[in-house]
Amino acid sequence: MATMFHQAVSSGASYWGPGDLYTFLVTGEQSDGAYFSMLAIVPPGGGPPPHTHAFEDETFYVLDGTPSFFLTDQWIQAGPGDFVNIPRGSLHCFHNHSDELMTMILTFTPAGIEKFFEETLERAYDLTAPVPDNVAEVSARYAEAAPRYGMEFFVGD
Repeated sequence: MATMFHQAVSSGASYWGPGDLYTFLVTGEQSDGAYFSMLAIVPPGGGPPPHTHAFEDETFYVLDGTPSFFLTDQWIQAGPGDFVNIPRGSLHCFHNHSDELMTMILTFTPAGIEKFFEETLERAYDLTAPVPDNVAEVSARYAEAAPRYGMEFFVGD
Protein backbone atom coordinates (compact mmCIF):
# COMPACT_ATOMS: atom_id res chain seq x y z
CA MET A 1 0.00 0.00 0.00
CA ALA A 2 1.27 3.45 -0.90
CA THR A 3 1.99 5.78 1.99
CA MET A 4 2.27 9.54 2.25
CA PHE A 5 5.83 10.80 2.13
CA HIS A 6 7.97 13.83 1.48
CA GLN A 7 11.09 13.61 -0.65
CA ALA A 8 13.54 16.51 -0.50
CA VAL A 9 14.88 18.06 -3.70
CA SER A 10 17.62 15.97 -5.33
CA SER A 11 17.24 13.15 -2.79
CA GLY A 12 15.99 10.70 -5.43
CA ALA A 13 18.41 8.62 -7.47
CA SER A 14 19.81 10.42 -10.52
CA TYR A 15 20.97 8.91 -13.81
CA TRP A 16 22.86 10.15 -16.85
CA GLY A 17 20.93 9.42 -20.01
CA PRO A 18 22.36 10.00 -23.45
CA GLY A 19 23.18 13.62 -22.56
CA ASP A 20 20.15 14.08 -20.30
CA LEU A 21 19.99 13.95 -16.48
CA TYR A 22 17.06 12.16 -14.86
CA THR A 23 16.22 12.34 -11.14
CA PHE A 24 13.61 9.97 -9.74
CA LEU A 25 10.87 11.82 -7.85
CA VAL A 26 8.65 8.84 -6.95
CA THR A 27 9.08 5.18 -7.89
CA GLY A 28 6.63 2.34 -8.22
CA GLU A 29 7.85 1.01 -4.88
CA GLN A 30 6.78 4.29 -3.25
CA SER A 31 3.44 4.53 -5.14
CA ASP A 32 2.48 0.86 -4.77
CA GLY A 33 2.99 0.46 -8.52
CA ALA A 34 0.55 3.23 -9.46
CA TYR A 35 3.01 5.60 -11.14
CA PHE A 36 6.63 6.66 -11.58
CA SER A 37 7.74 10.31 -11.95
CA MET A 38 11.11 11.81 -12.73
CA LEU A 39 12.64 15.20 -13.37
CA ALA A 40 14.39 15.47 -16.74
CA ILE A 41 17.06 18.10 -17.38
CA VAL A 42 17.67 18.11 -21.12
CA PRO A 43 20.55 20.05 -22.71
CA PRO A 44 20.47 21.54 -26.20
CA GLY A 45 20.19 18.72 -28.74
CA GLY A 46 18.97 16.24 -26.11
CA GLY A 47 16.06 13.85 -26.18
CA PRO A 48 15.38 10.23 -27.17
CA PRO A 49 14.59 8.85 -30.64
CA PRO A 50 10.94 8.18 -31.56
CA HIS A 51 9.55 5.26 -29.57
CA THR A 52 6.45 3.58 -28.19
CA HIS A 53 5.55 2.15 -24.77
CA ALA A 54 3.28 -0.91 -24.69
CA PHE A 55 2.72 -0.99 -20.93
CA GLU A 56 2.35 2.59 -19.69
CA ASP A 57 0.91 5.99 -20.52
CA GLU A 58 3.36 8.90 -20.31
CA THR A 59 2.84 12.55 -19.47
CA PHE A 60 5.14 15.56 -19.63
CA TYR A 61 4.84 18.78 -17.65
CA VAL A 62 7.22 21.47 -18.93
CA LEU A 63 8.90 23.50 -16.19
CA ASP A 64 11.46 25.47 -18.25
CA GLY A 65 12.48 25.70 -21.87
CA THR A 66 10.75 25.01 -25.17
CA PRO A 67 10.75 21.29 -25.96
CA SER A 68 9.57 20.00 -29.29
CA PHE A 69 7.39 16.88 -29.22
CA PHE A 70 6.89 14.43 -32.07
CA LEU A 71 3.33 13.10 -31.68
CA THR A 72 2.63 10.24 -34.12
CA ASP A 73 3.26 12.23 -37.32
CA GLN A 74 3.74 15.90 -36.40
CA TRP A 75 6.06 18.12 -34.36
CA ILE A 76 4.57 20.55 -31.82
CA GLN A 77 6.34 23.19 -29.74
CA ALA A 78 5.65 23.36 -25.99
CA GLY A 79 6.61 25.84 -23.31
CA PRO A 80 6.63 26.33 -19.54
CA GLY A 81 3.37 25.20 -17.96
CA ASP A 82 2.35 23.05 -20.94
CA PHE A 83 1.19 19.48 -20.42
CA VAL A 84 1.55 16.69 -22.99
CA ASN A 85 -0.28 13.35 -22.73
CA ILE A 86 0.95 10.23 -24.56
CA PRO A 87 -1.34 7.16 -24.40
CA ARG A 88 0.45 3.79 -24.45
CA GLY A 89 1.22 2.54 -27.94
CA SER A 90 1.57 6.07 -29.38
CA LEU A 91 4.71 6.94 -31.36
CA HIS A 92 6.41 9.94 -29.75
CA CYS A 93 9.63 11.61 -28.65
CA PHE A 94 10.85 14.96 -27.37
CA HIS A 95 13.82 17.04 -28.43
CA ASN A 96 15.48 20.21 -27.23
CA HIS A 97 16.01 22.23 -30.42
CA SER A 98 16.93 25.35 -28.43
CA ASP A 99 20.28 26.51 -27.09
CA GLU A 100 19.06 26.52 -23.44
CA LEU A 101 18.49 23.75 -20.90
CA MET A 102 14.92 22.54 -20.57
CA THR A 103 13.35 20.82 -17.57
CA MET A 104 10.26 18.64 -17.45
CA ILE A 105 8.50 16.25 -15.13
CA LEU A 106 7.74 12.91 -16.79
CA THR A 107 5.14 10.59 -15.25
CA PHE A 108 4.49 7.00 -16.31
CA THR A 109 1.32 5.13 -15.35
CA PRO A 110 1.52 2.43 -14.13
CA ALA A 111 5.03 2.27 -12.69
CA GLY A 112 7.69 -0.20 -13.78
CA ILE A 113 9.58 1.64 -16.50
CA GLU A 114 11.96 3.03 -13.85
CA LYS A 115 13.61 -0.43 -13.91
CA PHE A 116 14.44 0.20 -17.60
CA PHE A 117 16.19 3.46 -16.69
CA GLU A 118 18.05 1.84 -13.77
CA GLU A 119 19.23 -0.94 -16.10
CA THR A 120 20.28 1.18 -19.07
CA LEU A 121 21.50 4.52 -17.69
CA GLU A 122 24.59 5.46 -15.66
CA ARG A 123 24.04 6.37 -12.02
CA ALA A 124 24.90 10.05 -11.42
CA TYR A 125 26.41 10.45 -7.97
CA ASP A 126 28.00 13.87 -8.61
CA LEU A 127 25.48 16.17 -10.29
CA THR A 128 28.19 18.82 -10.76
CA ALA A 129 30.35 16.48 -12.89
CA PRO A 130 30.51 17.05 -16.64
CA VAL A 131 27.88 15.21 -18.67
CA PRO A 132 29.45 11.93 -19.78
CA ASP A 133 29.79 11.15 -23.48
CA ASN A 134 27.75 7.94 -23.24
CA VAL A 135 25.35 8.13 -26.19
CA ALA A 136 26.69 5.04 -27.98
CA GLU A 137 26.78 2.92 -24.81
CA VAL A 138 23.33 3.97 -23.61
CA SER A 139 21.83 3.53 -27.09
CA ALA A 140 23.16 -0.04 -27.21
CA ARG A 141 21.73 -0.79 -23.75
CA TYR A 142 18.39 0.79 -24.79
CA ALA A 143 18.20 -1.47 -27.85
CA GLU A 144 19.02 -4.59 -25.82
CA ALA A 145 16.62 -3.88 -22.91
CA ALA A 146 13.68 -2.25 -24.75
CA PRO A 147 11.81 -5.46 -25.71
CA ARG A 148 11.72 -6.61 -22.07
CA TYR A 149 9.98 -3.35 -21.12
CA GLY A 150 7.48 -3.20 -24.01
CA MET A 151 9.37 -0.42 -25.78
CA GLU A 152 10.19 -0.08 -29.44
CA PHE A 153 12.59 2.55 -30.77
CA PHE A 154 12.44 3.90 -34.33
CA VAL A 155 15.83 5.22 -35.42
CA GLY A 156 16.92 6.82 -38.67
CA ASP A 157 13.56 8.23 -39.80
